[in-house]
Amino acid sequence: MVSLFSYDLTYLSLGTFMLTGLLIGMAKTGVHGMGMIAVPLLAASFGGKDSSGLMLPMLIMADIFGVSYYHRHAEWKHLLRLFPWAIVGVLLGTWIGNEIDDQVFRTIMGVIIFLSLGIMIWLEKVNKDKIPDYWWFAMILGVAAGFTTMVGNLAGSAMALYLLSMRLPKNEFIGTAAWFFMAINWFKVPFHIWSWHTISLNSILLDLTVLPMIAIGAYLGIKVIKKVSDQNFRWFIMIMTALAAVFMVF
Repeated sequence: MVSLFSYDLTYLSLGTFMLTGLLIGMAKTGVHGMGMIAVPLLAASFGGKDSSGLMLPMLIMADIFGVSYYHRHAEWKHLLRLFPWAIVGVLLGTWIGNEIDDQVFRTIMGVIIFLSLGIMIWLEKVNKDKIPDYWWFAMILGVAAGFTTMVGNLAGSAMALYLLSMRLPKNEFIGTAAWFFMAINWFKVPFHIWSWHTISLNSILLDLTVLPMIAIGAYLGIKVIKKVSDQNFRWFIMIMTALAAVFMVF
């Protein structure tokens, strides 16, 4: 047993915590899907709601690495479309976060993601030039991203579906996602502190201990993504998004 900043951790919990930091670092520099693995890992050790508050500062630290490396590649027109709807989603998630049943939520989102993936794959095979550049498409996925990131730090799938549907190249995909999550994660902090009470000084100090693992993960993510072509990156993201949907359902 290890005591850190009012937390009594078993060696297994401490190891899981460090592994979570590594996975988050990789996710923020392009290896999407790693974050979906990190969410249930942390929840198993710290509980669902408490783990969401514990993970948020880790995500913000990792966002800094992602934005620092990919900041020049962001497509701001997509960010400006998504931000207002994502804010609505965060507020909605804050409001009903104490009432929603986790399993029902995960099942619904998993089904939606599978249906959206089916549409994306159909577009990929049948009409590669068709881009669903509609306001309602940004609205649906923007609200979904804001809602899911507030309730369970699970917005990666909604963002992946939107950015892949826009046919963004690899670096633009990562850069746009990095800026989106940097802004939204900072926006979520006050709600975690004063509404859900899931972030405290002790939780922030505990999060700081994992910063070296986040940095290592960010470095590994950059190295891995450099070796992946744009087309392979698209299929990699689709596969990881499908796996993320399976995680949410089961």
